Amino acid sequence: MRTAGRTETTAGVGDPGPVGDVRPAPPAAAGPRGRPRGGRARGSRPLGSRPLGRRALLAGLVGIVLLVASIVVAVTLGPAELSPGEVLASLAAHLGFGEPTLSPLRDGIVWQLRMPRVLTAAAVGAGLALCGAVMQAITRNPLADPYLLGLSSGASVGAVVVLVLGWGLLLPLAAFGGAVLALVATLGLALAAGRGGRLAPTTTVLAGIAVTSVFGAVTSLVIFWSATNDSYREILNWLLGSLSGTDWSSVAIAGGALLVVGAPLVASARTLDAFAVGESGAAALGVHVARSRALLLGGTALLTGALVAVSGSIGFVGLVLPHAVRLVTGPGHRALLPLSALAGAIFLVWADTGARTLFDPRELPVGILTALIGGPVFAWLLLRSRRTA
Repeated sequence: MRTAGRTETTAGVGDPGPVGDVRPAPPAAAGPRGRPRGGRARGSRPLGSRPLGRRALLAGLVGIVLLVASIVVAVTLGPAELSPGEVLASLAAHLGFGEPTLSPLRDGIVWQLRMPRVLTAAAVGAGLALCGAVMQAITRNPLADPYLLGLSSGASVGAVVVLVLGWGLLLPLAAFGGAVLALVATLGLALAAGRGGRLAPTTTVLAGIAVTSVFGAVTSLVIFWSATNDSYREILNWLLGSLSGTDWSSVAIAGGALLVVGAPLVASARTLDAFAVGESGAAALGVHVARSRALLLGGTALLTGALVAVSGSIGFVGLVLPHAVRLVTGPGHRALLPLSALAGAIFLVWADTGARTLFDPRELPVGILTALIGGPVFAWLLLRSRRTA
């Protein structure tokens, strides 16, 4: 008799749909000789090895073009208007492909003020959307987002403490340290509560909720007890999510984390497709379930912590964008992960551009704008999924 590992599993079966209930894949019906019908045919490809479809490739090419165009156009927008040609000329000069043609003032606006902020927005948006897609696959929960393990609340504690103390230069380091501390607390609690020292998805989610509540209370206590008029606005701005004040060091932190941690996450598409059929199905396909889940959770948490350290808590990017991309790509993670990253980058570039230009001379924290956009979009996706279910 052939083993269960010979049964063909369609990539993404049981994966969270646009939004809605997650159901495990039904068992294959047995054939006349006890072999499951639909067993792996000769010459068929194993799980996760199918080539990307034309739609996904086209969407990827269009996404790259839109991202580059969005970055250039976003840099031109602001109180001091610039042309795309001036932006490209400044970039070429700083990259060594030409002589400076702009005045020092206009070149400074492009290179020192707007370009770092736009690139940070792109990196943060890409990372949050990627982490959201991974978390939804690991937990098999369509409502999962990058902050599920209490990382945002942990980073908030670190950020609020240094802002109250007036040590603003240590803000990224303190926020990342708080996020790592929250991760350790969540995983420790999940391991202690789990059976046999395993990280069960439900237990991990509940542990994250508990840690989020505790760290949120600590943040509120610090603000209530110590914040003054000068620090309160700065704290509120960070808690609501803001990219104001970002510089090239912020680009290095967010971009470096995206490259170092995000690339392995994208490469884990086959493993995430296997998770979609449940733990037993993933194990039958050769996936070391406990180790893979721990590595993916750890990588997602580290990337989220680095992003939160430079941007604050920006909601809905990691929750909504993966669901929207699934409408184009389907549930297979080989296309879903990179396209979610592209969509998140484009979305946050324009959200931040709107936050800094729509209410000029005042600047709105970008987290408010993403919530104003993301909430209705998520509601529409929910209603759409119920109609098509």
